[in-house]
Amino acid sequence: MMYETIEPFAGKKRGRISKNVVIFSIFLCAAGFLFFFLYKPSTTIVSPLPQKGMFSFFLPIFFQKKNPEDLEKKITETIGTTLGQYSIVVKDLHSDFLMSISADDVFTGTSVNKLGILGALYYLVQKGDIDLDKKITLQEGDIQDYGTGSIRYDAPGTTYTIRTLAHLMIQKSDNTAAFLLGRHVIGMEKIQKLIDSWGMAQTDMENNKTSNADIALLLEKIYREKVANHDLTFEMLSFLKDGTIEDRIPAQLPKDTIIYHKTGNGVGLLHDVGIVVGPKTTYYIGMFTSNVPNEEDTIRLLAVLSRIVYDFMK
Repeated sequence: MMYETIEPFAGKKRGRISKNVVIFSIFLCAAGFLFFFLYKPSTTIVSPLPQKGMFSFFLPIFFQKKNPEDLEKKITETIGTTLGQYSIVVKDLHSDFLMSISADDVFTGTSVNKLGILGALYYLVQKGDIDLDKKITLQEGDIQDYGTGSIRYDAPGTTYTIRTLAHLMIQKSDNTAAFLLGRHVIGMEKIQKLIDSWGMAQTDMENNKTSNADIALLLEKIYREKVANHDLTFEMLSFLKDGTIEDRIPAQLPKDTIIYHKTGNGVGLLHDVGIVVGPKTTYYIGMFTSNVPNEEDTIRLLAVLSRIVYDFMK
């Protein structure tokens, strides 16, 4: 009599293999079914934009698009009745997000309008019309003996390169440097024609008037290298990065945040405008105020508003 040799546990092993095959087959079918419905071809063109990939289908489940009205509500509730006239604009430079409060209101620009001189200067340097290393000699009639800056304390006959004047005008907000660049190096009429051509319809350089909308346009243009080439843009931004007045936009932001900004001070006027670059966001923020009841309180309020915007945008 012959006996069939049975391999120990062979049945259980085959059972496990069969079970795994079934599970794997079900997984493949489910994946195929999902792929078909997510990626099946369509004869109708829904959007000219390319497909963003498989996971874009699920993104709305986890991420909600920011609503400008939510940020506006936070800002207006924080301000309450503490300010007179004010304008606040926040624009995300990586999306279409725009929060705008009185963006077209015209303010006395104070030192914020030095950005117009800076942009015009570097545009003309890019064209080859101006040499940044050319030296300018200070005359007694050039000295603007008011406000900020150190050149007014220098003796007539002192010389500066145009680059040094640009640096002092922005980083130290030097009024005499701005006068030399605006009146002698470029010319106010030429600056006005340039900023008009850039769409800054509410900016009057001679009378020092501007709007939040105009400055937002200018700073974004500078940042995106639409005014000058990469190296010249880097130089402009370096002047804007480390100013002497850091008590508004930068005051409450994390230390690793990069801020390119320009403040403006006047009687009853406090402004700060800039581009904030954080780990997860890049945005323009402009804050203009007039009829300020208390300067110290307003400065603290602007710092708080900057932090609210940062937390919202990140």
